[in-house]
Amino acid sequence: MNPRPERGLRRDPLALREEVPARAGLSGTEVVLSFDDNQLASLVFGQYDQNLAHLERRLGVVVSPNGNHITIKGPPDTAEQASRVLRTLYARAKIGAAVNLGEVDGAIEESNVQRSLFPADNAGKSAFDAIVTRKRGPVRARNAAQDAYLRQLKRHELVFAEGPAGTGKTWLAVGHAVSLIEQGVVERMVLSRPAVEAGERLGFLPGDMREKVDPYLRPIYDALNDFMEARHVERALQTGMIEIAPLAFMRGRTLTNAVVLLDEAQNATSVQMKMFLTRLGEGSRMIITGDPSQIDLPPGQRSGLVEAVRLLSGVEGVGHARFEEGDVVRHELVRRIVMAYEDAARKERDEREARLANLPPADAGPVEGDADGLKRMLSRERPR
Repeated sequence: MNPRPERGLRRDPLALREEVPARAGLSGTEVVLSFDDNQLASLVFGQYDQNLAHLERRLGVVVSPNGNHITIKGPPDTAEQASRVLRTLYARAKIGAAVNLGEVDGAIEESNVQRSLFPADNAGKSAFDAIVTRKRGPVRARNAAQDAYLRQLKRHELVFAEGPAGTGKTWLAVGHAVSLIEQGVVERMVLSRPAVEAGERLGFLPGDMREKVDPYLRPIYDALNDFMEARHVERALQTGMIEIAPLAFMRGRTLTNAVVLLDEAQNATSVQMKMFLTRLGEGSRMIITGDPSQIDLPPGQRSGLVEAVRLLSGVEGVGHARFEEGDVVRHELVRRIVMAYEDAARKERDEREARLANLPPADAGPVEGDADGLKRMLSRERPR
């Protein structure tokens, strides 16, 4: 028989919530949720309850589904947070949004922000910003870094985004560009990327200019197909609404009423970056993304992205979004891989700095006296 609920039961329009004392032998609190639509509840649970299992791993709670009811067991604060996450996911499923593992992660990050910004009775409100396209509907940021990035894109005409792979820099930039076109803010989209191979030489590629550049722009095409119907993408490419412009061919142009995206900008040289930045015309927006830890330029050449971020920091109208390895949203394993590489690089830098700190000064004289050193030098130079 279930224990009697505590007094002061709170209800909300999305779900029935009960806080009951923990059962014998269990520490913490039990939170019971009851959703009124079984089909939507199954979407929240995920296939084979994978969303609930992911929530358990992330928050350290025990989630037990039973029909359209869920019992959450854990520390009071964590159980309450899991309850907010599930109610947020249910609200999104109710408006037709997808509920997958990435959305679970996003709702968890969102609840962390809500816990510090909003009272508990406002937990259903959304804290993270979103972009809206016709094909996908609203696409919401999944962590605080992405939320700050989207706000920078909406506020500034020129935005730099730097950080490791898998943080959503390019994907969100393409989604924002598509939304600007669909809203009529700009008339076209210009996509560019340095034609630099990642550690290997591909030789001469066959075909016309677009066919030669297509392999380098494949990640952008993938993002375009996520936010637009494939037939619309192809039509936009044919009519010039979406233009592929190799970075080497941008000199002398003035891009007006366009959203311009430069991807993999860490492989642009300083000269190329200055040339690209000065293409910005009236009514245009420019987004520059890159990962300073994956520079494929020949030795001795400076990255234009690193230099531009340093020179333009603090300039009015220029936004800057910085992602860390903990902001990876592509896959949990990708996050661990990036963090392992970053830890190794950080350890190598620390060891190198420690070695340099222990070296004697470059202008340090010999330990022996000057007279002894002069005698030894003369004895070596004496003819035999």
